[in-house]
Amino acid sequence: MALPESGLREIQLTPAGEFRSFDGRPVEAKAWRMTESLAQQLIAAAAARPTPYVIDYDHQTLHIEKNGQPAPAAGWFRKLEWREGVGLFGVDVEWTAKASGMIDAKEYRFISPVIGFAANGDVTGLFMAALTNNPAILGMDEVLTAAASMQFASLNASTTQESPMTLLEKLIAMLKLPAESTDDDVAAAVKKLIDAKDPDATKPDPAKFVPVAALTALHGHVASLNAQLNTQSLDSVIKAGLDSGRLLPSMTDWAREFGAKDTAALSAYINALPVVAALNGTQTQGQPPAKVGELTESQVALCAAMGVSQTDYLATLTAEKRA
Repeated sequence: MALPESGLREIQLTPAGEFRSFDGRPVEAKAWRMTESLAQQLIAAAAARPTPYVIDYDHQTLHIEKNGQPAPAAGWFRKLEWREGVGLFGVDVEWTAKASGMIDAKEYRFISPVIGFAANGDVTGLFMAALTNNPAILGMDEVLTAAASMQFASLNASTTQESPMTLLEKLIAMLKLPAESTDDDVAAAVKKLIDAKDPDATKPDPAKFVPVAALTALHGHVASLNAQLNTQSLDSVIKAGLDSGRLLPSMTDWAREFGAKDTAALSAYINALPVVAALNGTQTQGQPPAKVGELTESQVALCAAMGVSQTDYLATLTAEKRA
């Protein structure tokens, strides 16, 4: 039969008992099934919804991402009723002026709800409805419907290759949100559930977290200590080099600049240098002065450290003695 005129503010959404589509669906179960106990679950879910169910035209809300066309509402309803032996109804429907005119003119004659169903065919969710002229479900006395024509299913049911559910659609179904809900809507609903289950779930464990200010101060203190240790280590390396006679005093500035970048490399470099006796105690280290024409071991080492020819150095010493 045709859709009642817009003045009648109720629509039949499913028949009672088992029902099927004329094209053979559902393929996952023997039939869809609506009972009073299943209806009461949907009625409770409808009462808990913050927004009403939308009625659009030809399920355009489900196709908007594919065809980019607008999806205006034809009407809205919030309340569901179960009528024994007849089926599930949406009541107190609020039709738009445009939809009312099209219904009265019989331009649209049928209602097509989008339902979710379990693997055994039990109807477990109601998402929305649409005005349509191409109903598919059999067995309804007053209002024919193309329920599940978009292949919606509950999380316990397998989806078909014809129109598989996306992850967002599954979450919307599980959370009983409007079909047009966005990613942000789903995230907010999940957070609300978590907070309701465990009010302390979002509070950080003080044993595992520290304030940002305290952590920043700690990092600064550690950096300061590291700088002090590096400076002390560099000073020790330079002093040891000077005391041992391996490092010339004129090289102190260079050594400090180089050591500030790599103290370990500076230490290795100084340790590889020969000891210059002239820079460490007496030049002869307690030995008698060398004879004219000879160099002491310390003088030989000094020539090696300074890159001076022993012959030239000996000539210089000889000339100084003659002078």
